[in-house]
Amino acid sequence: MSHDNYSLSARVYNHIRDGILAGTFAKGDELKEKNIGDELGVSRTPVREALRQLELEGLVSIIPNKGAFVEGVSTDDIRDIYEIRALLEGLCARWAATRISDELMAAMEENIYLTEFHEKKGNAKKLLELDNRFHELLYEAGGSKELMRVLKDYHEYVGRVRKVTLGETKRAKNSTHEHKQICEAIKNHDALLAEKCAREHINNSKKNMEHLGWENLIK
Repeated sequence: MSHDNYSLSARVYNHIRDGILAGTFAKGDELKEKNIGDELGVSRTPVREALRQLELEGLVSIIPNKGAFVEGVSTDDIRDIYEIRALLEGLCARWAATRISDELMAAMEENIYLTEFHEKKGNAKKLLELDNRFHELLYEAGGSKELMRVLKDYHEYVGRVRKVTLGETKRAKNSTHEHKQICEAIKNHDALLAEKCAREHINNSKKNMEHLGWENLIK
């Protein structure tokens, strides 16, 4: 594939992927190459390449002689993702406790300070932004490009349900406290405690989702 086609395919890929994860494209929707190409001003070739990549990720199914259809992220997928995230974010926090730079540590502490401030103000939109940023900092602090890539993908896959759960006042407050515990363990270079706190944080998020009801999370 030429560089130009690759760039176009990446743009189309991001457009469709974002739409699926945001719920703009619902499960079962047909993704017509011509319609998407016309909307984005590209030929069918980059659209076809993007759909193939999304099929590899399990977000799209391509049925010969019928077309491409949205698979999306199911409740079973979300359960699995949270089980995996608990293990991997624990590992990431453990590595961060011995690898984090002074610059990243300062950024993480600032994030906690701002999160506590906006949590008291009840600013749900800002809390979601800060939550995303906290996990980005944690992934970077882990010092592994491969682990960061996997965790960022999982984090984006559950973006819709995280928005719902963090909109709940009690969970937002608890999440802020859990982030602070992770941050303090990393600052004290306590790798085992950092791992434990990070795992508990993800598991608590999963329990909160179960309390809210899975069927209410990905409508």
